Amino acid sequence: MVGITSYGAYVPYYRLSRGKIAEAWGSVLLPGEKAVANYDEDSLTMAIAAGLDCLTAINPKSIDRLYFASTTSPYKEKQSAATIATALDLDKEALTVDFSNSLRCGTNAMAAAADAVSSGSAKNVLVCVAENRLGHPAGNMEASFGDGAAALLIGKEGIIATMEGSYTLFDEVLDVWRSDKDFFVRTWEDRFVTEQGYNKVVQQAVSSALSKYCLSPKDFSKVVLYAPNPRQGNIVSKAVGFDTKIQVQGNLYNGVGNTGSASALMSLVAVLEEAKAGERILLAAYGSGCDVFILKVTDEVDRGKNRRGVKGYLAAKKELSSYQRYLRWRGLIDVEPQRRPDPPTPSAVALWRDTQGGIALYGSKCRNCGAVQYPAQRVCMICQAKDNFEDYRFADKAGNIVTFSEDNLAVHPDPPAILCAVDFPEGGRIMCDMTDCDPREIKIGMPVEMTFRKLQYVGGFYNYWWKCRPLRF
Repeated sequence: MVGITSYGAYVPYYRLSRGKIAEAWGSVLLPGEKAVANYDEDSLTMAIAAGLDCLTAINPKSIDRLYFASTTSPYKEKQSAATIATALDLDKEALTVDFSNSLRCGTNAMAAAADAVSSGSAKNVLVCVAENRLGHPAGNMEASFGDGAAALLIGKEGIIATMEGSYTLFDEVLDVWRSDKDFFVRTWEDRFVTEQGYNKVVQQAVSSALSKYCLSPKDFSKVVLYAPNPRQGNIVSKAVGFDTKIQVQGNLYNGVGNTGSASALMSLVAVLEEAKAGERILLAAYGSGCDVFILKVTDEVDRGKNRRGVKGYLAAKKELSSYQRYLRWRGLIDVEPQRRPDPPTPSAVALWRDTQGGIALYGSKCRNCGAVQYPAQRVCMICQAKDNFEDYRFADKAGNIVTFSEDNLAVHPDPPAILCAVDFPEGGRIMCDMTDCDPREIKIGMPVEMTFRKLQYVGGFYNYWWKCRPLRF
């Protein structure tokens, strides 16, 4: 039997009230708030955060494959899954694949993972799905779109929820899209999109799945549907025969927003966080068709509840100070740049040479005296032993700020630039930027953790590295 063996999620720290968007444009006020990725986050960095959450207490070297799904991958031609696998410290021989171009690319990846495990070609497949979509300013999609990520580990051992069945259909319709020439997501007229697209296709797919497996709505404890908003999800659920008050899982719209291909899987993570053994879950994702999965929770479900997950990240948040700051983070307005020389273009060769120390964040530990050091050394700074080290990973370690500085004059997308020296309990010191923080709250000795982020976009490519952020969990 194949199923979900672990799960994780990520919701950005910042939230933007939809009231601030409505106030800026004098538009209709929509309820709730949306999660907003920081200026140094994108779908790749959020997928890594969700993957780290999913792999809590799991050896990353045991993962055979990594599937990354997103419609907002940072590159049109360069595999993001390889970067994610490096940052998560997967085995070099793991198969990495990118899935894209559809709002159901996350469940497409999930289906491919289940097929790989079922066939025996893989034992453990990690599926990471993340979105960072943009709607036109002053439009409904700007207010409804939110950012976030989910991760599922698919395997045969220690199953939390078995995959009892699946059903899929495709549908060729131009309802919601973004071409290779577009910056913002586009949509056709509302009635056509909902009546001939979403409502029609999801109802057909869910009804067909129930018929295929001789099940009825009453056989399910929870229903997880992708929906552009709660109203549409309830319309479809009610039409199929589900109780919208008891069975239908909220899709995080009011607290996170419509996270596109990540939406259904993030909601599934939220269900698993509260699920009990024996419960059956129906999962459906929409986008150029519909994927439906029938899941049944096992006795192992409590084993997976030591994650931060959706619940943990929802509790750790800060309201974005202004709508204008959001526009600046997304590069939607031009502001006067700092009067400094342009930053130098990083060397692709140097970045490649530092893959293990930079992206995987490995230092070294002396086999002779046990001293931990970063970056990796040839000569121990404590006992002077030479070439007698083992690799030591810092990405999953927490540390404390030793000293820091704030620079309001440096070229930076969101001044001030904050540089910290972080010491780790077992040894090792890292100099890095700090993110997701209020400069007024930074103190010497503050506990921090590492987080993978964008440093800059220069020379036509993204330079990623690790930063620290306040420890909030």
